Amino acid sequence: MKKDDNKTPVVKIIKANKIYGSNYAIRDVDLDLYEGEIHALAGENGAGKSTLMKALSGAIGLTSGKILLNGIEQSFNTPHDALEAGISMVYQEPDLVNEMTVGQNIFLGNEKALMRLRGIFIGAQQILQSMKFGVDTAVKVERLGEAKKRMVEIARAILFNPKILIFDEPTSTMTPEEKMYLFSAIRSLVSRKISVLFISHALEESLELADRITVLRDGEHIITADAKTITRETLVHHMVGRAISKTHYVKGTKRQREVIRKKRKVLKVENVIKRPYVKNMSFTVYSGEITGIAGLVGAGRTEIAKIIYGAWKRNVIRGGMIYLDNKPIRYRVPAQAINDGIVYVTEDRKRNGFFETMTIHENVYLGWLATKLGRRFLISKKAREEIGNTWIERLKIRALDPKLKLIELSGGNQQKAVVAKSLVQKPKLVIFDEPTHGVDVGAIEEIHNFIRSLVKEDIGIVVISSYLPEVMSISDRILVAKDGRIVEEFKPQDATQEKIMYAAVH
Repeated sequence: MKKDDNKTPVVKIIKANKIYGSNYAIRDVDLDLYEGEIHALAGENGAGKSTLMKALSGAIGLTSGKILLNGIEQSFNTPHDALEAGISMVYQEPDLVNEMTVGQNIFLGNEKALMRLRGIFIGAQQILQSMKFGVDTAVKVERLGEAKKRMVEIARAILFNPKILIFDEPTSTMTPEEKMYLFSAIRSLVSRKISVLFISHALEESLELADRITVLRDGEHIITADAKTITRETLVHHMVGRAISKTHYVKGTKRQREVIRKKRKVLKVENVIKRPYVKNMSFTVYSGEITGIAGLVGAGRTEIAKIIYGAWKRNVIRGGMIYLDNKPIRYRVPAQAINDGIVYVTEDRKRNGFFETMTIHENVYLGWLATKLGRRFLISKKAREEIGNTWIERLKIRALDPKLKLIELSGGNQQKAVVAKSLVQKPKLVIFDEPTHGVDVGAIEEIHNFIRSLVKEDIGIVVISSYLPEVMSISDRILVAKDGRIVEEFKPQDATQEKIMYAAVH
């Protein structure tokens, strides 16, 4: 869709400001959205994206500025006010009741008096069919994949006949196939003249899906451009103020030559099976190099990591063998793996990676307590702070006050804290699972540089990532997983995205 300057935008935000204390969350931000347009909003954490969308959806009020709908100024005191005006938001985390059916979730809170269950299913089915969404209204939500859960949320939003839909990180836990399904659904909404605002950390998604892209940085509007006229490199430059992408998403040839020549075999995985997720998985990890594992979601990458770490159990009979420093291992619980020097940096940091109501110091100390030494000897508060400060400095964790709770930090700094909490255990093998998932482009470079620095410490490093440029740039060897097996191995200088994706799919 092309912007038509002769048409009145369905949404026009003029000189929007939101001040907390003496700090601007957004400053003089302008934004417009046209009928039937997909408009992406890009920027680092703290850039003001969520603040702007919360103001538009009625969750917060602006300090100053105007919001116009179809040329008429509006003032929203609550999300319900925005909903009545035709604005609905689909949040990052699905807001559904798993134990209830699809139909019940769609009509939850909007049931008419004496409305029977059959009537709910029929009404829900009519909404889903009108959008060509293939979801059974009688199925419980807990049985649905992420994409179909999104469709249920969209259908629930459509119940209010919105003119504007806001999506906040809708694809964060989706497989590539589910993303394609969701994008098709969003495009079908546009064909019905519904306008879409789309927020995603995955810049390629915005470039693929959006008609226009607006970039915010430090709470200010930087640029609005036609998606077809902007490249990823240019987009990143506008987001962070410097051309960062070429420094950390390139093939490293010089670094590969500098890899320690006398490699030590740290880990050997031999014919490991955990059906239906892992099927005869075999590979080796050496010290002094980074082993990257690429593949689609569901290929068995995370599952094999959890088996190595002791969080999952492989098959008892013919389940294969795992060797750490040439000694066979089979852990019942992760504590045993930690004792032997294996750490796993989870892909889901918010659920499994840290304690959000604790400080950086407290989280790092809890990581140290998980070790044998930590369980034997308690240390003073001053010593805990010294350990925490060491890792804050080493990982360049940015916090205005180290006493801040982790939930108050940006995604990139939360991820660094998770890494610190793991590496304080002084491991001999580190498995990073999606180490930069949901992290700003500015923090990605720092995390990559830190992972590369670990190569000099004679430990084994595994990086699991769904993002091919990341795998290609950080790895000394690239393994490709498919259907629970390692199906291909590449040297970084020989690998291309096309070759890796072909191996992962065919």
